Amino acid sequence: MLQIRAGTKCIAFLIAAGAILAGCQSSSVDGLAAYGDSAKTLEDDAAVAFYKNDELITTGKLQFQEKNYGKSYAIYKRAVDVFPQDPAAWLGLAASADMVARFDTSDRAYQRLSRMIGNTPVYYNNIGYSHLLRGDLRNARRYFLKAYELDPGNEVTARNLELMKNSVNHPQRG
Repeated sequence: MLQIRAGTKCIAFLIAAGAILAGCQSSSVDGLAAYGDSAKTLEDDAAVAFYKNDELITTGKLQFQEKNYGKSYAIYKRAVDVFPQDPAAWLGLAASADMVARFDTSDRAYQRLSRMIGNTPVYYNNIGYSHLLRGDLRNARRYFLKAYELDPGNEVTARNLELMKNSVNHPQRG
């Protein structure tokens, strides 16, 4: 849990956290990531000290697992601002953006991830699932097969290929 301590770092953190929570109540997806002028203070390297190393990613992952995709989107958006070299932050942002149909954001995240972890089953599974959500079954299959080639025993890849098969067969059901 968060421990409140006196000092300006604590106050700045609470303001930033309040901005994230306030943004989550917005009906606009764009409003979820609007942090106001307080975000400018995070460009300073000292701002990283406001967060434990994995606090944002852990919180974003929890929100994603609880299917609070708007909240996870906002949290992961903050995480990539604070930790721009962390692939876990970018993966979380991409997946959250996919779930709220912000494919423009997920495309940018996957482009960034391609330079970080591009030739891995995790990358190919995630980008494949993104294309599956969009209804782009041809590219989804292509990415899932790349993941399969890299790791044939990967259970996530097997489930994704099964989803793909079910998506293709769905129109044939009556």
